[in-house]
Amino acid sequence: MSVIWHGRDDSADSGDTRRWHHVVQDFGPGADEGVALIGFACDEGVRRNGGRSGAAEGPAVLRAALANLPLAGEPMLYDAGDIACEGTALEAMQAALGERVARVRAQGVLPLVLGGGHEMAWGTFQGLVPALATGRRLAIVNLDAHFDLREAPAGNSGTPFRQMHDWCIEHGAAFDYFALGISRYSNTRALFDRAAGFGVHFWPDDALQDPAGADAAGAALASGLASADDVYLTVCLDVLPGEKAPGVSAPAALGVPLACIERIVDAVMRSGRIVAADIAEFNPRFDRDGLTARVAARLAARIARGSTQATAPSLRSPPAPAAPHGSSKPSRST
Repeated sequence: MSVIWHGRDDSADSGDTRRWHHVVQDFGPGADEGVALIGFACDEGVRRNGGRSGAAEGPAVLRAALANLPLAGEPMLYDAGDIACEGTALEAMQAALGERVARVRAQGVLPLVLGGGHEMAWGTFQGLVPALATGRRLAIVNLDAHFDLREAPAGNSGTPFRQMHDWCIEHGAAFDYFALGISRYSNTRALFDRAAGFGVHFWPDDALQDPAGADAAGAALASGLASADDVYLTVCLDVLPGEKAPGVSAPAALGVPLACIERIVDAVMRSGRIVAADIAEFNPRFDRDGLTARVAARLAARIARGSTQATAPSLRSPPAPAAPHGSSKPSRST
């Protein structure tokens, strides 16, 4: 077991005092339920996209933050290791991530990928492709300030969902993409137009500033996911306010409050169809007092705890979504 998995020990106290570091096990052939953490120790995509490098250090620091979290309803927890950065070979790393995601899923375990830049999403998606090939539909839910639908000569942290769209078009699969937290000040007109052309359903950050707005979006999203076979949730930490998540490539001027993000995550987890999840864009170099690490750990733990609600046929089955009806005032690019 990695030396990262150690921390506070309150065993002298009465009751259940266990923390994550007490129970996390190495992922292996015997794992057949629960959640497996996969580190994507890379930010080559961020570098290509002109962002602030440093997210390659994210998985190790995030594991250290998770190590001391108290147990409170988590399923079995595993560590499936890192996909380590090897120079500029981003595409090979994304393929390797896809293979590991597929292997974890094949054993009925939920892959929870810790980043790393958001280019990780194209790798996670590759691990879900075998399911898509069987005809199941995949709902992609992205909590993010950015659409990440850029066109570029080479893939980067701004292109993963455009790459997913292109794959779906090429293979005759539905592209069901839901983006929540989009900033009108961080996406060009070209990106909004592309989102419209791709049929993306999105909610802007200013519509998600209070519990009522978050719950309305969550209810609309849940309605949209109701007929999905499976759901892929990816959370880019730059969806949060910059003062709450300074340790990212592009801190948000407004962002969506953490309490609202958690309500939306809960709505996704209640769908019971989650088949993979990511925590993206954690950059420890720019964190302050470990705040972003704690926020990322809290979200990762919330996803892990919520995964016990997964009642879809099986994690061994493939992924798919439904068309959402939008929130009470959802912005939908059509």
